[in-house]
Amino acid sequence: MKCLVTGGNVKVLGKAVHSLSRIGDELYLEPLEDGLSLRTVNSSRSAYACFLFAPLFFQQYQAAIPGQDLLRCKILMKSFLSVFRSLAMLEKTVEKCCISLNGQSSRLVVQLYCKFGVRKTHNLSFQDCESLQAVCDPASCPHMLRAPARVLGEAVLPFPPTLAEVTLGIGRGHRVILRSYHEEEADSTVKAMVTEVCLGEEDFQQLQAQEGAAITFCLKEFRGLLSFAESANLNLSIHFDAPGRPAIFTIKDSLLDGHFVLATLSETDSYSQDLGSLERQRPVPQLQAHSTPHPDDFANDDIDSYMIAMETTIGNEGSRVLPSISLSSGPQPPQSPGLRSEEEDEAEPSTVPGTPPPKKFRSLFFGSILAPAGSPQGPSPVLAEDSEGEG
Repeated sequence: MKCLVTGGNVKVLGKAVHSLSRIGDELYLEPLEDGLSLRTVNSSRSAYACFLFAPLFFQQYQAAIPGQDLLRCKILMKSFLSVFRSLAMLEKTVEKCCISLNGQSSRLVVQLYCKFGVRKTHNLSFQDCESLQAVCDPASCPHMLRAPARVLGEAVLPFPPTLAEVTLGIGRGHRVILRSYHEEEADSTVKAMVTEVCLGEEDFQQLQAQEGAAITFCLKEFRGLLSFAESANLNLSIHFDAPGRPAIFTIKDSLLDGHFVLATLSETDSYSQDLGSLERQRPVPQLQAHSTPHPDDFANDDIDSYMIAMETTIGNEGSRVLPSISLSSGPQPPQSPGLRSEEEDEAEPSTVPGTPPPKKFRSLFFGSILAPAGSPQGPSPVLAEDSEGEG
């Protein structure tokens, strides 16, 4: 195998290697008749990435020597990444890059032809391997959205670099919502900061997804693909199914194809079960004690009505639970009737089995301290000494 990359495509190749390095520690290089394939997978087999560079991407491309079979190899990601470590250097000094694979010497040779006649040669050892391929079909996913990578790249900027997972969901009005995901610990009393970014339907070139659909995936790998797609000014398509099924991220161009397959969490956190539950649009009349609440009333009501509507009657007759708008495509189990009003808490301090801790509910609201009704409002009198003996 021998291929020659020239001009700005050298930097594009380097950006692709940087994106793959965010996922796996080994690089699978496979020359094909359709182009050069670069693939990787992480150690837990929960993330897979592949870039396929078409023959037109190279100034010269030869998949195999006539009379020999196609070779495929596996090399350490750090070794191959060291060749393209500095993207600024590739853009300023490297004029062309030649990659050749020799099966007899078991060496992958990468030569960088720089300005002023400087040539850098890297001899990398490799191992023979089988073809690495993820079994996935984007057409089988019921939900799909496509947007410029620049839009999605700006959407993930507010999230901290240390954030591991992010939840993507479809809210009311087909708004796409990105929310930070944090695992809830039972013994933890510290609440993590939740970051949420909303994108309108007009920001997407194509949006085919049901309201309430949501998935949680790793943000590190997603940022790697976004960085490459944004630098190449490409559109990014996201195909996903129910939580727990893999999500497929694809980019396509006349010279290259790329797709990442990321595992998703089978269950979303409590914040992600209703992406629009805390949005208030307009106040509605308060619900009566024995009326049946409507799911939308909890999002449109003010805080006082919201808390009154969440009162539940514990007993054998007329037992009600708080309805919630679930993001999972499948049916959800009923919630345990555990949320009560503050008046009932004062009158009946006992805790119903299955009731979540009070901090679970009260952390959603901001309270204010009001002065007692009987507190004096007028100014307090000022007393002074008698002025006897003066004049």
